[in-house]
Amino acid sequence: MTLNCKRILLAILPYWAPVLPPVGLARLKSFLQHHGYEVKIIDFIVKNEALEFYYDYFDVLKACIPGEKRGNFKNIGHDVLRNHMMAHIHYQDEEEYIQLVKVLIYKSYYVQVEDAYIRQLNEILTRYYKILEEYFLFELEFEEPDVVGLTVYKDTVAPSLFVLKLTREKYPHIKTVIGGGIFADSHIKGSPNYERLLEVTAGFVDKIIIGEGELLFLKYLRGELPAFQRVYTREDIDGEVLDLKDARPPDFSDLNIRKYSHLPGTASFSCPYNCSFCNERQFRGKYRKRDIKDTVDEMVELYNAVELNNVNSGHQLFFMTDSLLNPIIDDLAHELIKRKVSLYYDGYYKVDQAAADANKTFSWRKSGLYRVRLGVESGSRKVLNLMRKGITVEQIRSAVSNFALAGIKTTTYWVIGHPGETEADFQQTLDLVTQLRNCIYQAECNPFLYHYMGQNSSDEWKERRKRLYPEKARDMLIFDSWTLDMEPVREVAYQRMHRFEKHCRSLGIPNPYSFKEIFDADGRWKKVQKFAVPSLNEFNEEGKFIRDNFNNRIFVKKECQEEGDFDL
Repeated sequence: MTLNCKRILLAILPYWAPVLPPVGLARLKSFLQHHGYEVKIIDFIVKNEALEFYYDYFDVLKACIPGEKRGNFKNIGHDVLRNHMMAHIHYQDEEEYIQLVKVLIYKSYYVQVEDAYIRQLNEILTRYYKILEEYFLFELEFEEPDVVGLTVYKDTVAPSLFVLKLTREKYPHIKTVIGGGIFADSHIKGSPNYERLLEVTAGFVDKIIIGEGELLFLKYLRGELPAFQRVYTREDIDGEVLDLKDARPPDFSDLNIRKYSHLPGTASFSCPYNCSFCNERQFRGKYRKRDIKDTVDEMVELYNAVELNNVNSGHQLFFMTDSLLNPIIDDLAHELIKRKVSLYYDGYYKVDQAAADANKTFSWRKSGLYRVRLGVESGSRKVLNLMRKGITVEQIRSAVSNFALAGIKTTTYWVIGHPGETEADFQQTLDLVTQLRNCIYQAECNPFLYHYMGQNSSDEWKERRKRLYPEKARDMLIFDSWTLDMEPVREVAYQRMHRFEKHCRSLGIPNPYSFKEIFDADGRWKKVQKFAVPSLNEFNEEGKFIRDNFNNRIFVKKECQEEGDFDL
């Protein structure tokens, strides 16, 4: 029986970095509207109050962490913030709550923090939830939705549960639905956190959708799925996935695009690879590619739509939402060059043999490739093999060097503390960074994180897993975090991260996030790379249209190889 639900309210809650607008929700809106539903997206991510809360929180947190332990400070701090936000809405005893927050900080930075700092952090969260409650209740009253749907990630789970519970208390007739990336890692189906989520949300979350949600959400609204089930997956529709020919362009009409630096491009779904620390394939199913002409048509259409709405320049920049660019980049580059389109794109790329060919990296540069995000992970061949990366250190050197030679920004990601990593392995990582220092635009290290289920090696390590936080804290934290009782232990891995950051600073390699840091990093890149792509600041200049990829400069390949030339 079809539900009497025509008005749908979709949202993603802070904190989520405002780089790319929520493309999943925008695609879902477009799809549902095509099928006759009224859909509104509320965009709380870029509201000033949400951004101020984030900056205030990390300003206080930073003040109580010694400088030598601030390696990749905010990425580490997200573990603290995420768990703190959950504890804040569930604590009963204030003293126990303060002590728990101290533990959260200690397990990420390994420092003892005074109560005064904890109270300041608590006050910031109190303000945040008050603002969130006022804002969300206003939207519910104004929009009068029949269904509220939230896309949830591990960094947004606490505020998501907060507003869904609020919705049920104030408007019990509204149906509530959740989906999102949370079910790909920390709350994968079958894990203790997944079972706990079912338990704690039983009174205020009606339905849970796992996997790509368009078809499942539509079938739920139409009453084509079993009403007695709370959880719907692809198994309930015989593994069916949306035909990419039916994928509709995302509808960003509800969003303030000016607040985001990039527009989205999508040429594929899922991932063709099988790395030990990733579970993309398990969550999204089989790998699928779109017709590349459809992808470029959509990018051009999005760019034109933004310009027609008098949005300032800067939206020549696209972020490709594909898991990896490797399988689609040649076709994408060919199509963009053929059309003489100056749209610049950024995305994830797996080091491979193709990037060892300078002809290819220059061709990709000509097509508009602006930045590559390379999961190089380690400078140790042994650790790369443990990760099942399927690449060599020599391939890493060649790929990073060739991307840099073409002027493409090279963001390199490094995993520190993978099970089995020794001090000698870590030193090999530092040595590789030193060798490539002028070819690395950005170096970001992250600790190895273990998930109870979903990683391709989760079962191999299950006998060594243990809870990161005391079991008695579960009433406040609701969900468990896990670590491994094996070398290197968590504290050693975090010490190595701090050393990695210090090493990069000594080499002048940045890890920029703020606009000022990006401005400085772009300036450095232009100094060390002759054919550097335009700076982010240039893209943000009002009224400026950049065609750097089709100018008359000559790129001489003999600077990196012995013969031949390459015209860009």
